[in-house]
Amino acid sequence: MNYNPIGTIYTDFLEKAGIPIQATFGKNYQAKIILKKEFQEGLKDLSEISHVFLLYHFNQHQDYKMIVKPYMDETPRGLFATRAPKRPNGIGLSLVEILKIEENIIYFKGVDMLNETPLLDIKPFIHDIDYAENSRSGWYERVKEKPRLSDNRF
Repeated sequence: MNYNPIGTIYTDFLEKAGIPIQATFGKNYQAKIILKKEFQEGLKDLSEISHVFLLYHFNQHQDYKMIVKPYMDETPRGLFATRAPKRPNGIGLSLVEILKIEENIIYFKGVDMLNETPLLDIKPFIHDIDYAENSRSGWYERVKEKPRLSDNRF
């Protein structure tokens, strides 16, 4: 199984520590995607959509553990119950807001990724589909202090 990036995400974040740990915490930061020209036609109608999911590759993480201490908690948790960036397939997911699209460049806010992150896909956020009625967030709901920036644990 091979994935080829469709573009690159350019942000102001050059190192892992100090970056927002989720896109919602990075809503005051802006960035851009430069999509490969061969995929530009696929941007048709995207400007009508306010938010998209970005799927990208955590290219600066090579290893992973099945039990981690997530940024939001000091209790060891199972990897798949967290959003820790060190994962078996290194796939990141962020919900971002599109600001504008110019040719093959997408400007957005909601930054929680490092500079020069390889972009794998873009999927529209559709409120009626992506909303989960009666959802639960488990351990996250019990965390009292929720940090918004990363440290050096990953």
